[in-house]
Amino acid sequence: MNLFAENEIIISKNLIGIDEAGRGALAGPMLLSACKLHKDITWLCDSKKLNEKKREELYTQIIKNSSYLILSFSSDQIDTLGLSTCLKKGLSIIKQHFNKDNDFLYDGNTNYGISGIRTLIKADSKIPQVSAASILAKVNKDRIMNFLAKEFPQYHFEKNKAYGTKMHKELITKFGPCKLHRKSFKLV
Repeated sequence: MNLFAENEIIISKNLIGIDEAGRGALAGPMLLSACKLHKDITWLCDSKKLNEKKREELYTQIIKNSSYLILSFSSDQIDTLGLSTCLKKGLSIIKQHFNKDNDFLYDGNTNYGISGIRTLIKADSKIPQVSAASILAKVNKDRIMNFLAKEFPQYHFEKNKAYGTKMHKELITKFGPCKLHRKSFKLV
């Protein structure tokens, strides 16, 4: 494990922040995003703490002022490979995509065995580059779910974004799962 204390974080211009969205969703893809900011952007924080309008505004600024990579893993890939393998594969791709002279910080407590990627719990709330990655992943995940809601209107993905809300679970019970639902995730 590559966990370090908050007081050990050295923020450099070469820091690549990494975060994901859709990890715990019951349907649809999981997106993993990496971001290297070229300019300071105000109001960055954990995407879950921002309303949709603010996320979209920040998303536009992030896209214009950063180098980034957004990866998507489908429900089928998650069911076949497993969530951890998808995350490990994604982190490896991110590390290969950006040159070796960068520092990598992933939100969470494990780097899935990928050396050179450090971790910090709640980094998406503390480190601007990770906040930016969080916003990139969340906005893209939400856009995908809004699009898929048109094909599968009975699940109201535009409202629940495929997370295990009470309403979403009731709709799965009523209509059964669709091809977007993760078979490896069991309803409790």
